[in-house]
Amino acid sequence: MAQPLVVGVDGSAPSLDALDWAVDEAILHRAPLRIVHASSRERFEGRQPSFDVRRGAGRTLTENIAAVALERARQRAGDVSETEVTSEIASEDAADALIRRSRDALAVVVGSRGRGELAGLLLGSTGLSVAAHAEGPVFVVRGERPRDGGRAGDGVVTVGVGDPEEAAAALDFALSEAEQRGTAVRVVHAWQTPSLDLADHPEFADAETGRRRAAEETRLEDALTSAGRRRPGVVLERSTVEGHARDALLRAAADAALLVVGARRRGGHVGMQLGPVNHAVLHHADCAVALVPHR
Repeated sequence: MAQPLVVGVDGSAPSLDALDWAVDEAILHRAPLRIVHASSRERFEGRQPSFDVRRGAGRTLTENIAAVALERARQRAGDVSETEVTSEIASEDAADALIRRSRDALAVVVGSRGRGELAGLLLGSTGLSVAAHAEGPVFVVRGERPRDGGRAGDGVVTVGVGDPEEAAAALDFALSEAEQRGTAVRVVHAWQTPSLDLADHPEFADAETGRRRAAEETRLEDALTSAGRRRPGVVLERSTVEGHARDALLRAAADAALLVVGARRRGGHVGMQLGPVNHAVLHHADCAVALVPHR
């Protein structure tokens, strides 16, 4: 059985944008789509005996959110799509529900903002928790979504490569996404020259910078050659940038459909270790972000 793409919805506008994006992604991958609406309210209301035939307001709201999301997804998928779309109501915390389902999922999709007390965060508490603890790739849907039928495949796929020796999983993921979309992959590798106390000898600093750039380009080329053999039909565009990775990736995300970044797995723990670059793109990128755990 094909692994499903799992998307969390809570009835908010960002979660519905994430749902639309997830439908497009499921169609691209010919994967079933599972919509999950998690409500802790259900867990507590379900334990109370009821002698009234009328449903509570909480139960009605929960069912309406799930039903509206299911109908929206099926309409976007259309009759010609072979994508199977299902929905479920989980009686648990939203982050816990999505993290648990990530074990058997192709990926998990979340919106860019949460609800409730932390709604002011650029990435909501649920999305951040899922990104940090999921057992597989996580898509965080960000940026302005097209309202004219634009699909998730529009635009280039950009991937950030930090240490080329650790980049295989993120590169493979980006190449797969680009292959499904029929687009190129833009590879961004940022590096910085160590601080040099050579103010009186700028020619030495220039020489060191040149050597470092050449070394970084060689390391990147080796990683891309290996990845390219696995997906020979995808065009790779290389960009080696001196400067902060955070700034380089946020600039590259401005005209991308998807930004792919890797993350180290937590030693002895479930999930991924999110560094400052991961946090920056998850909170500020102008496009959807895919967070991929290193192998």
